[in-house]
Amino acid sequence: MSAPLLAVRDLATHFFARNAVLKAVDGVSFTLDAGEILGLVGESGSGKSVTGYSLLGLIDPPGRIVAGSVKLQGRELVGLPTAELRALRGRRLAMVFQDPMTTLNPVLTIAAQIRLAIAAHERVSARAGRARAAEVLTRVGIPDAARRLDAYPHQFSGGMRQRVAIAVALLNRPDVIIADEPTTALDVSIQAQILTEMKALVSELGTALIWISHDLAVVSALASRILVMYAGRIVEQGPTASVLRAPRHPYTSGLLDSLPARAEPGAMLRQIPGLPPTLAALPPGCAFQPRCPRADSLCGMAPQVTLTGVRGWRCHHPLDGGPP
Repeated sequence: MSAPLLAVRDLATHFFARNAVLKAVDGVSFTLDAGEILGLVGESGSGKSVTGYSLLGLIDPPGRIVAGSVKLQGRELVGLPTAELRALRGRRLAMVFQDPMTTLNPVLTIAAQIRLAIAAHERVSARAGRARAAEVLTRVGIPDAARRLDAYPHQFSGGMRQRVAIAVALLNRPDVIIADEPTTALDVSIQAQILTEMKALVSELGTALIWISHDLAVVSALASRILVMYAGRIVEQGPTASVLRAPRHPYTSGLLDSLPARAEPGAMLRQIPGLPPTLAALPPGCAFQPRCPRADSLCGMAPQVTLTGVRGWRCHHPLDGGPP
C-alpha cells in the first residue's frame, strides 16, 4: 500500500490569551491520498479553518502549532523555516479562501496578480506568463479569458472572482489544495457550477483537495471521505455516503437533522440545542455532552476514538449506524 500524499498526526494549534489557552485544534489526525477529495465539516468555531491554516503554516501570534506532525510526501512541514514554507505555498500546497475580494488585490489587474503568483516560483517571459494565465482562467470556466486578463477584480461577479481565486491556486499544479468555504457567499446555481468544475479539475490534474465547509449538502456532492469536527477535535470520520447515511456520533446526526431538506413542509426546522462551547472553558470529558441527548455520567470522561473498518468516531454512546 503506497504512503499517503499528506499525513497529519496529533496536530495541535493553540491560541494563548492573557488568562487562557484556546485549543482551536486539539490532536487532529488524518491522511490524504493523491487525487482524493476530503470534506472537513462542522459548525463555526469547530476548528476547521484553523486546521487548514495550520497545514500551510499560516498561524499568526498569539496562535502557534504546539504539537503534532504534518508530512507532505514524507517531508515534515511543522517547524520548517519560513522561507522554505513560503517556497512550498502555491507550488506544492495552495489555498482558496472564502472571500476572493480579500485575497485578490483590488488595484492590480488579474494578469498582474497571476504573473506575481508565477514569478514567486519560477522565471517565465511576460508572453509565456500571459498565455499560461489565459489557459488557467479558461480551465475554470471564465469566457474570453485572454481579454479578461486586463480587468480588475471589481469588474467580475462574485462567482467569477471565486473562479479567478481557484485559477490562482491551480496555477502551479499543486499537490494539495485547501478550499476554505469558497462557495458560501455564492448563489446555489453558481455554487453548483463551481463544485462541478472543481471535481473535474481534481480528476484531470490529480490534485488532492480538502474542502472545508459547514454545508453537508455541498460536501456530500463533492467529497469521497468526510471528517466531522467539534471543539477542535475530529469526532467522526469515514466515507461520505456511509457517514451521512448512518452517522455514529450524535453531533453528526444533529447536523444532518438540521438540514432544511429533512423538515416536513410547514414544520419548524430542527436544530442542535445550545451553543458550541467556548474554547476557553471546555466542559470536562466530551465537549459535546452539554448539548447531547445521549449524555450521562460516563461522558465526563474523554472518549477515545473507536475504529471499525473505514469508519471512526469519538463517543461513549454511539448511534446504531447499521452496516458501514
